[in-house]
Amino acid sequence: MCLAISAKYGDVPSVDVAVWSELPTGAGLGSSAAYAVCLAAALLHACGAIPCPLQDGEATARWTEEEMTLINSWAFQGERVIHGHPSGVDNAVGTWGGALRYQSGKITPLKRVPTLRILLTNTKVPRSTKVLVAGVKEKILKFPAIMNPVLDSIDAISQECQSVLEAMPANPSPEHYPVLEELFDINQHHLNVIGVGHPSLDRLCRVTASHGLHSKLTGAGGGGCGITLLPPDAAPLAVEAAKRDLCACGFECWETDIGAPGVTLHSSSALKAEVLRVLSES
Repeated sequence: MCLAISAKYGDVPSVDVAVWSELPTGAGLGSSAAYAVCLAAALLHACGAIPCPLQDGEATARWTEEEMTLINSWAFQGERVIHGHPSGVDNAVGTWGGALRYQSGKITPLKRVPTLRILLTNTKVPRSTKVLVAGVKEKILKFPAIMNPVLDSIDAISQECQSVLEAMPANPSPEHYPVLEELFDINQHHLNVIGVGHPSLDRLCRVTASHGLHSKLTGAGGGGCGITLLPPDAAPLAVEAAKRDLCACGFECWETDIGAPGVTLHSSSALKAEVLRVLSES
């Protein structure tokens, strides 16, 4: 990426790149895309292809839509080096943040979606996206009359979820969360039907359900990670008990948010202490 950007926009100056991340690698969470997006932004900025968006006194700033489109295009090239034929979803989310719709190769960022609090759980069960996708295709070819309606239903779930998410910022209501929880449950059952579930993910769902929480797999399935929706009225003791029980299963979990901003330039004063320590040691 460094050589390609240098060839197109002028030499990137000699730089050291220090990487610090809270994302576990190889867990289907888009860590490679996050790396590619940050690297693309840094290299494009270093050679002058995009300007510094920070104004005096600002802690953080983001680039313009046109500049983020350029960052995203180079991040996608980085993902191609790593994965061969990526969809482009992960680097698009890393660039723009928030939420997006992906359908038939077309990526559309959604406007004004809420930030949702979730519990992210890594079952630590390795999986192969390639094998899982091949298995789904085989089922569709074998049972088209059965599988195609399931896929149509999954599409309808996605559309309903999009409608709820877009309605939430303008009209926040406690009634939105039970709808999302039902969609989580239905989607998870459908994903089991098409063959991307796993006993570890079933166990995750049972554990969180015992504490009144709703979960589904995320990523390719077949192990990997699951997400649990944490509504605003979720009892802290229930969340802590769920985390404790998930860890007792040998899983690893974190509380985090989805729908956060995408690639952002931070001033040194806005960085966490551990990040500053990594940079000072590099």
